[in-house]
Amino acid sequence: MNIPRLVVAAPSSGAGKTTVATGLIAALTARGLAVSPHKVGPDYIDPGYHGLAAGRPGRNLDAFMCGPERIAPLFLHGAAGADVAVVEGVMGLFDGASGRGELASTAHVAKLLRAPVVLVVDAGSQSRSVAALVHGFASWDPEVRLAGVILNRVASDRHEQLLREALEEGSGVPVLGAVRRSAAVATPSRHLGLIPAVERSAEALRAVADMGELVAGSVDLDAVLALARTAPPLAGVEPWDPAAEVGAPTGGTPVAGASAGGAPAGGASIGGAPRIAVAGGAAFSFSYAENAELLAAAGAEVVPFDPLHADALPEGTAGLVIGGGFPELYVRELSANDQLRSAIAAFAAAGGPVSAECAGLLYLGRELDGLPMCGVLDTSARMTERLTLGYREAVALHDSPLAPAGARLRGHEFHRTVCEPGAGERPAWGWRLPTGPRTEGFAGAAGVENVHASYLHLHWAGYPQLAASFTAAAAAFRAG
Repeated sequence: MNIPRLVVAAPSSGAGKTTVATGLIAALTARGLAVSPHKVGPDYIDPGYHGLAAGRPGRNLDAFMCGPERIAPLFLHGAAGADVAVVEGVMGLFDGASGRGELASTAHVAKLLRAPVVLVVDAGSQSRSVAALVHGFASWDPEVRLAGVILNRVASDRHEQLLREALEEGSGVPVLGAVRRSAAVATPSRHLGLIPAVERSAEALRAVADMGELVAGSVDLDAVLALARTAPPLAGVEPWDPAAEVGAPTGGTPVAGASAGGAPAGGASIGGAPRIAVAGGAAFSFSYAENAELLAAAGAEVVPFDPLHADALPEGTAGLVIGGGFPELYVRELSANDQLRSAIAAFAAAGGPVSAECAGLLYLGRELDGLPMCGVLDTSARMTERLTLGYREAVALHDSPLAPAGARLRGHEFHRTVCEPGAGERPAWGWRLPTGPRTEGFAGAAGVENVHASYLHLHWAGYPQLAASFTAAAAAFRAG
């Protein structure tokens, strides 16, 4: 397989990577091309905008959580059937996992994909100096092919002329476009970054369309496509296969839809597969597409539901997955839905396997910011001003439906809340920070041995046994 591809990078965060990458995806899609969108790193929010622009899921490529060896296979899996792929980088081009050199950096992923890099430069406060900056990035690592520049936040025609002259004289890297300053494409942010597309609906669609129009009018799309087509074949690489990862027959079980009330659209479980309900919607919008694909490949029927609107779990639920998101913004609506809260508490009390990450942890607790939650865990959570952020190497401290004690995994934290655990709740994970060892989350607590809840976000493609273990637990619960 050979997919034309390029990586959109920047010297630092805030240069406009998301605007340019999303605009490129939208502009190329408007040309009638099938565009595969990808994001370097763990971020859940940018892929939501990519997905809107492309009409297919935005997928993450995280070499820390999934391993460098899986990056090219995951890319080929996500890009199957595409005419071109656009990969948005993370932070600055060479910024990787703290203290681990290039690992998980945009440059690292670009090398693993053998993809040319387009550097987005915020030119708003410079002219000739842009050439020195680009020259430095182009020469820093000879294995990274910096093949083009897109100038962002250009003030005027005269400003653009000065920038182009400097780059022609001093960098040797071609300019593919110059994007003017525009308030129309500004995407609102809050405490954890951009507001997710799922929360903005029509506004997000309009913003994506504006980004596409801005890039189409400012960037040489023919030159971009020509550059993407210079990427060589990924020789010897096979697309990632979720069925092969979990040792299941090729094909797996389809992922079902769900109605607004939470009842599955697909009717009875397919072929006797255990039905696993996966929370979604505006409050729980953080998920990786591969997680659901692995559950399906392991033999589960995956049924999404929205806790803001569903008054019950999908009929026949045998396992419950609640991922990350923003429950703190919807705490009143979630608390007011006491029917669903009671149903989740009853499911857990009956021994149903539950996996919850971050937002899911908060939702399972006794209360969040003083308002009642599901009460599965005797923990109280509240918002704070302090941001907890970073990659983690963790070890499971107790058996759970997700992982056995002693399992070692890599994940990441990203939240502004704290939890105060109740008596008898045992931690799910242990890891070491520069300040010393730390334990957190809840697994194997008295009365809820079937529940695993933690702040730790995991990309299951890096650890496919998680899906197999959880599906087996759901099947055992269904069997009584």
